[in-house]
Amino acid sequence: MEYRVESKNEKPWSKDAARPSLRQKPTKETLSLFQFSRMMDDDNQETFKNVSQKPGLQIWTINNMQMVPVPAQGFGNFFEGDCYIILHISQNKGSGQSADIHYWIGNSSSQDEQGAAAIYVTQLDEHLGGSPVQHRESQGNESAMFRSYFKNGLIYKKGGVASGFHHVEPNVYNVLRLLHVKGRKHVTATEVEVSWNSFNNGDIFLLDMGKAIVQWNGPQSNKREKLKAVLLAQDVRDRERGGRAQIGVVEGGAERDSPELMKIMTAVLGQRSGQLKEAVADDEPDQVQNASVRLYQVFENGGNLVVQEVATQPLTQDLLHSSDCYIADQGGSSVMVWKGKQASKVERQEALNRALGYMKAKKYPQSTSVDVMSEGGESAMFKHLFKSWRDKGQTQGLGATYNVGKIAKVDQVKFDVMELHARPELAAQQRMVDDASGDVKVWRIEKLELAEVNPNTYGQFYGGDCYLVLYTYQISNQQQYILYMWQGRHATKDEITACAFQAVNVDNKYNGAPVQVRVIMGKEPRHFLAIFKGKLIIFEGGTGRPGVVNPERGPRLFQVRGTNELNTKATEVPSRASSLNTNDVFVLQTDHVCNLWYGKGCSGDERVMGRSVSEALSKQDKQVVMEGQEPAEFWVALGGKAPYACDKRLQREEPPHSPRLFECSNQTGCFRMTEVHDYAQSDLDEDDVMLLDTWEEIFLWVGDSANEYETKEAWNSAQDYLRTHPAGRDTETPIVSVKQGYEPPTFTGWFGAWDPHKWSGGNSYEEMTKKLSDPASLAQISVDLSNSFFNKSPASGGGYRAPGGPTGSPRPSSPISPSAHRAPSLSPSSGFSPSGPGGMYLDPEILINKSPSELPQGVDPGSREDHLTDAAFENLLGTTRSDFKRLPKWRQSDLKKKAGLF
Repeated sequence: MEYRVESKNEKPWSKDAARPSLRQKPTKETLSLFQFSRMMDDDNQETFKNVSQKPGLQIWTINNMQMVPVPAQGFGNFFEGDCYIILHISQNKGSGQSADIHYWIGNSSSQDEQGAAAIYVTQLDEHLGGSPVQHRESQGNESAMFRSYFKNGLIYKKGGVASGFHHVEPNVYNVLRLLHVKGRKHVTATEVEVSWNSFNNGDIFLLDMGKAIVQWNGPQSNKREKLKAVLLAQDVRDRERGGRAQIGVVEGGAERDSPELMKIMTAVLGQRSGQLKEAVADDEPDQVQNASVRLYQVFENGGNLVVQEVATQPLTQDLLHSSDCYIADQGGSSVMVWKGKQASKVERQEALNRALGYMKAKKYPQSTSVDVMSEGGESAMFKHLFKSWRDKGQTQGLGATYNVGKIAKVDQVKFDVMELHARPELAAQQRMVDDASGDVKVWRIEKLELAEVNPNTYGQFYGGDCYLVLYTYQISNQQQYILYMWQGRHATKDEITACAFQAVNVDNKYNGAPVQVRVIMGKEPRHFLAIFKGKLIIFEGGTGRPGVVNPERGPRLFQVRGTNELNTKATEVPSRASSLNTNDVFVLQTDHVCNLWYGKGCSGDERVMGRSVSEALSKQDKQVVMEGQEPAEFWVALGGKAPYACDKRLQREEPPHSPRLFECSNQTGCFRMTEVHDYAQSDLDEDDVMLLDTWEEIFLWVGDSANEYETKEAWNSAQDYLRTHPAGRDTETPIVSVKQGYEPPTFTGWFGAWDPHKWSGGNSYEEMTKKLSDPASLAQISVDLSNSFFNKSPASGGGYRAPGGPTGSPRPSSPISPSAHRAPSLSPSSGFSPSGPGGMYLDPEILINKSPSELPQGVDPGSREDHLTDAAFENLLGTTRSDFKRLPKWRQSDLKKKAGLF
């Protein structure tokens, strides 16, 4: 198969044309994979019979060309010599399930394994009906979606099937390895040489000794990185060691404060000589958004695969045809394949291989992400490449807009303020914090200072001015504030700057509580319209300052849109006949009369709101003019008749794009934005500024500990984000600033479950390390540094091994092992958390419904519960260990019988 890439202006490839190409020659390897693929076609049902279609995560590794399931304890651990297949099924609100299939390629995996994984992914996709989105992931370059499945981080382990190394089963404790931890939001831990030579001053390292884990924090590491590393260490303890391992923390800049832990590190790593290496800079994030997007059609021509350019950004959905397949190329950083429903079976099955062939033809690096999706199952990222997107069967709802003038027209909705407060997701979707019945105060910028506006003129905004609008409302008897900064199109730069400066002063007056919203003239958000009760009038120019006479403008024409007091505004448009639209109401104001022009397509509600606006505009007599019955003086006032928009209703629904969250931080030394996939409230970092894109609005969430530079750069980045967005976003989209602890429901509703007390009750890094170092909870034991566990000499017969690495001794045959599996003993000052009773936590399956003879040696049949982790104990017995001990004996026995522990 020959791959040819053609530009939009080129004709489809012909044999006579000389084009750069890449020809794939058959090899012994590809032939074996072809035979394997044919075998898979025959054995499809047997291979996938145990695949669950319930929501959750399933992982398989490729072992001897077969899919082998990975136990849940091993989730998040990836051997560099292997390939993995990950299936994630999620339950969507009101829209059924969605599935994503990822195949992960280790840096040391073989071509055979990679090919087998790709084939299994295609077959699994077909087994699940072709609806899942397929993703190709390479080690160290995983997507935000992939990383979101492993909140505590990824661990890269040495070895794998292809390298001849062996995997180590969970709950085996004769382990010695050093993990190099990097990342603040997306954490990765890579196995490195167990030596001081692996350390540097900027990162964090976990010395994992099976029953003990020592976290060493580089002097230049930050608090967020330290917290993430603690969470990763706890995850290793709980998931891989059944909760038995103890954790201690050493601050690299204050090693003298942890003498006992440093003794252990010295015993394992040897005496440190010389200075540690300097900090290693984190990898720069890919500038995905700045890359131009190109759409290619993929088809065969005379046995050759032709990839022909169709369009460049901004893309529109009508470019995609159901009978074809397409490739969307985001400047080499991401390649997405779209499969039409009516494309042939061969084309659909070959979609992934075609994407890989396209990558090779373009000479893209292996780190390039590849996603494959079917029509109707497009990912949110794919939809974000298009200026507009409508899903099949999508109904018209709030947010309907018109192309002409880009002025929002919203369907009539009755708001129940209590429901909005009780259901923040509804408030978020409708962009309404309440029913707009709160208090309003308006200031205008005059001589760079604040001047109160006469309440009788509230709702009248002039394009030559800037205004501050403070809205006050209550939730649960607590005062809440929104501060709108309205910027006129013709205001001076000094006035716009003064508006921002005065907003800070007002914000300080209310102790930082107001949510700040930047509003560009003509881009007023829904709630802003609602608070002026249908009397919002925007004058193109001039000023509302008292005593200032605006230039004589002659007749003035206003376009009125809205169906009730919550969604209506009038906008001044050029006084020309071409400004008219058959679907709307217009107010034409002259020196002698005020005309109400009703287009044939407007509704009765729109006419009522048009009359209401006209009353606010002028006290003159109102004359109704029906479209098609205009008097001559009407056209004279507009400068004569001219063509105008008189087609059927020119409206389009606002595309239902999924919200996206980004972390904005300079804690690594340079400002960077990192996307957080599958986000939750816990992803809001108190040390940073977070950007939430809901398409109609951009929220900037400012954490309490965010520095001034981050806040300033976040504002600039939000504007750059809109300017460089591949879908050609409106650069005047409202930007809303929200401070930690003062989040409105229009923000919290995008996060699902929201805990308003989280910021006061969450565990900080200091609190977590304090718990680890609590002297009352530490075991009174000492370290035997001469134990063979720490002897790294192969001649000593100690037989330690790192997980996934070569083994020097047989794997223990019993869940309870000899002394080599006992925990290293530590003094109270070492900073370790305790393990379980007797130092023996076991898998519940070993204990439940087993006769005494089937239990491991050393387990008392009458005290099986003593060998459960706290989590397993509560899950099986339905109570905590301390509460269980307070129960009478008969009640304890009853609970143990029901749990199969008696």
